[in-house]
Amino acid sequence: MQARRALLGFAAFWLLAAPARAAEEVDLLLVLAVDASGSISEERFRLQRQGYADAFRDRKLHAAIASGPSGSVAVAMFQWTGPGMQVPSVPWSRLSDPASASAFARRIESAPRMLFGGGTSISGAIDHSMRLLAAAPFQATRRVIDISGDGANNRGRPAWQARDEAVAQGVTINGLPILAMEWHLDDHYREEVIGGPGAFMIPVASFEEFAPAVLRKLVTEIAGTAPQSPYENSLWRVRGARLGPARR
Repeated sequence: MQARRALLGFAAFWLLAAPARAAEEVDLLLVLAVDASGSISEERFRLQRQGYADAFRDRKLHAAIASGPSGSVAVAMFQWTGPGMQVPSVPWSRLSDPASASAFARRIESAPRMLFGGGTSISGAIDHSMRLLAAAPFQATRRVIDISGDGANNRGRPAWQARDEAVAQGVTINGLPILAMEWHLDDHYREEVIGGPGAFMIPVASFEEFAPAVLRKLVTEIAGTAPQSPYENSLWRVRGARLGPARR
């Protein structure tokens, strides 16, 4: 009996002393933050959701995934409104081929809308994205937050404060501002939201233009390539951290 206790104690010691299993390496950790604030009607939310789902079924996106060293990326999606109002849509998922990307698309389509108001806190969305990145069961040298929305930050702390903290940790924030409600929203995203190495945005005039724009943005993010013309006039690239709101 004493020998058995000694053996069990020895095994327990090594289990506790053994290092945690290393997280699986992927080429990119990508968080998709989808606006569900009060200005987003059911139809507009549906257009956003379907645009993302269609993108993950597209061959161009599949080719972008395959282009990386490991041929895989990890993606998570959530809905956001106010400072403390974020709910998951799809948890962290590893995408490595058309089948896994299409499965992710189906999960996007089946995720119900859970938020309907509470203001527009882009800073809250960035902070929540950082928590998701920290808890990801995968690791990657590139970490990107992808924010889409139709309004400027009007709740919580200033968006640029959250942006600067994320950028200081090596995270890139890209944007897809929808100008249907606020025609100068791209200025707000340019000055206070996007940032980090290679950051960019693709503004769209309406929700009907969302689907092709989000496909272009996702392909660019996943492949890690520089945005190309004709969108260069609408893009703001950042080579490093930019502290505080940009000055005109």
